[in-house]
Amino acid sequence: MISLLRGTVLATSAQHVILDVGGVGFTIFATPATMAELRIGHEATIPTSFIVRDDAMMLYGFADDDERDTFNILISLSGIGPKIALAVLSVHTPDTLRSIVERDDVAGLVQVPGIGRKGAQRILLELGNKLGPARSQVEAAAPSTVSADVITALVGLGWNESVAADTVAAVEADAGPLPVSHMLRLSLQKLGGK
Repeated sequence: MISLLRGTVLATSAQHVILDVGGVGFTIFATPATMAELRIGHEATIPTSFIVRDDAMMLYGFADDDERDTFNILISLSGIGPKIALAVLSVHTPDTLRSIVERDDVAGLVQVPGIGRKGAQRILLELGNKLGPARSQVEAAAPSTVSADVITALVGLGWNESVAADTVAAVEADAGPLPVSHMLRLSLQKLGGK
């Protein structure tokens, strides 16, 4: 089991990072929010989950241990693979997910791409109390903080700062205030269309 990697960030993309650990490059798939924290050329410590399947061995990276533990609980559910679990964590923080489970909020889970109403109901039923209680009241970040974080993430992914700022401003104008993960995803979609 590979539970944590520490090394230098060699490259990043929208879905993965390549981390140099002692001369070996590890490809680690992660959420947009996790990717936003990483800078090429800087050292990073990434909690990971190593998944071995018949056809592949893959590493998934997370912002912290809570996110990794939540991912591991999600993939233990029937019908939930790493791709859907990562999608859940791209849309919801672990604490938001706990609140969704506590409220039995099907609509909250349906926001995740790839999860329909029946799937959301099954996930809520199977999760039960596996995640534990919500640790804090979820508060939305101030819009200016979200914008700054997304611009920093886009610059880290290789876009120039003025292009990143213009794209984030356009997304905010279209969609209004959003969490960092949503804003980053929409900004990347807009940039990908150019």
